[in-house]
Amino acid sequence: MGTWDIGPFDNDTAADFSYRVDEAGDGKKADVLLAAFREVTGAGEEYLDADFGAEAIAAAALVAAQCPGGEAVTSYGPKKPLGDLPVELRAEAVAALDRVLAEPSELLELWEESDGEEWKAGVLKLRGVLTGA
Repeated sequence: MGTWDIGPFDNDTAADFSYRVDEAGDGKKADVLLAAFREVTGAGEEYLDADFGAEAIAAAALVAAQCPGGEAVTSYGPKKPLGDLPVELRAEAVAALDRVLAEPSELLELWEESDGEEWKAGVLKLRGVLTGA
């Protein structure tokens, strides 16, 4: 996994995901985000691949950017405007983040191997923005 920092778009998988979001037609960008969330939540208790987790975190950052207190996504994020995203995506994003932070999760394991407390804090901050906490 090509990762250069702890942010939602600071890895190769998320940067590639941004391209997929940009390529989605008008009105279809929310569908791409929803698919990323459901890929993660659909794993249930099965082992969650790191790439799916990275995409879900990137998608959650895009949703959180439209919430009160959310931060704009700049570097490595989608270049094209997303338009207004459905509020219902917030709950989907929270569920996906919760799954990424639960075992068995490859992304969680990789970050825990490298003292990933700052990464985890960033994911929890995203979750807080999504829930309005």
